[in-house]
Amino acid sequence: MDNLTRVTIDFDTSHLIFPTIIAIVLGLLGLAILVRDRAAILGSGRMWATTFRAMDKTRFFGALALTVIYFLLMVPVGNIWPNTGYGFLICSVPYVVALGLLFMHARTPAAIGAMLAVAVIAPPLIWWLFSEIFFLTLP
Repeated sequence: MDNLTRVTIDFDTSHLIFPTIIAIVLGLLGLAILVRDRAAILGSGRMWATTFRAMDKTRFFGALALTVIYFLLMVPVGNIWPNTGYGFLICSVPYVVALGLLFMHARTPAAIGAMLAVAVIAPPLIWWLFSEIFFLTLP
């Protein structure tokens, strides 16, 4: 009975729960899309040719590269201050700024200011929420 009220946290793996949940949800959604649109996806190369011709390659590959760099840097930066979430916090601000600039169509001072405000406010707010409210460590 004593074990029912005891909580232990494995700090080496506790930050993996949300990425795992998100990966499962995205996998299920991808499977649903494959089932629903299997004729269009597998039927001809015309759909893929049209998709690749019409897509914004700079933003697509830029976002992909920025996301890979973000995830690759988060753990090494976080290892400097283990189990604090500083890796998430320090890497998220420039990531949000870079993505914001990449996807911004009109780079007016007002739009850049709003994006910078989000980049500076949102990561610390999320970091505080996860660490203080949910007691979860971020990488």
